[in-house]
Amino acid sequence: MTSYFAQLTTEMNNPATSAIDECDTREMLLLMNQEDQRVPESVRQEIDAIADAVDIVVKSLKNGGRMYYVGAGTSGRLGVLDASECPPTYGTDPELVQAYIAGGDTAIRTAVEGSEDDSESGALLIREKGVRIGDVVVGITASGTTPYVLGAIRQAQESGAATIGVVTNKNSRLSELCDICIAPVVGPEVIAGSTRLKSGSAQKLVLNMLTTGAMIKLGKVYNNLMVDLKASNSKLYDRSIRIVREVTGASEQQAAETLKQAGLHVKTAILMLETGADFGEATTLLELNEGKLKAAIRSRKGPEPGGNEDD
Repeated sequence: MTSYFAQLTTEMNNPATSAIDECDTREMLLLMNQEDQRVPESVRQEIDAIADAVDIVVKSLKNGGRMYYVGAGTSGRLGVLDASECPPTYGTDPELVQAYIAGGDTAIRTAVEGSEDDSESGALLIREKGVRIGDVVVGITASGTTPYVLGAIRQAQESGAATIGVVTNKNSRLSELCDICIAPVVGPEVIAGSTRLKSGSAQKLVLNMLTTGAMIKLGKVYNNLMVDLKASNSKLYDRSIRIVREVTGASEQQAAETLKQAGLHVKTAILMLETGADFGEATTLLELNEGKLKAAIRSRKGPEPGGNEDD
């Protein structure tokens, strides 16, 4: 009898790379690159589902909810990577977007054998974290069969949270459980079953879209600039100065002084320079306009001639 796993696209043998072990280095890398070309197109085919998922995440975070990534192996590590980048990039509280991996933090660096097969551990995680109505849980698994992830998603649904799946196989077990399932099919891997390759790349692109799309819609981006970043190191401080200058036209000294007055908060510094508001008033304006910088500027200065009120 054929096993369930043998039917998964990600477990199949790729005829295009069947002789990759006989290739010279350049030929080998060209084969890998050729297969990688399928990744962005597979993600593109799932744009409608990704858009629906982003809207769910925005609704959750806007109304006090939290976002949780749950995965195992490569999928889990990608969730941890995406979540960990949100605080420095968008100034979010670390509790807003969280990520957990089967086997715990040890599994980020070292494989913890068997942990992904424990569905009860996934369910326990959701209970321990207090997932509730208004939260959203994103299960990440290439196969769509990982028990740890399935257990977490089932428990999340019982807790009333919204659920999203990110898989690289169609009609997976996870898709049967989730409110929305995002399933870019990248085809068999270059090395059969090695889902850290094309599957991992596709999942990374999807997770990028989920958090980046949500943060843009939550007002944490002005034009295409990360105006809610935290200047927690010299590179980010330098970037903060450059962003303030680019938006306002201020001198480097003026940008630095205003940024200091604004507690190193780029968005507040820009608002102060653009409107003449002091720190307290700028903070209030941002709160009244749900953190959206363009709306806060317009509420003080009025709309620009020919401008779009909905920007």
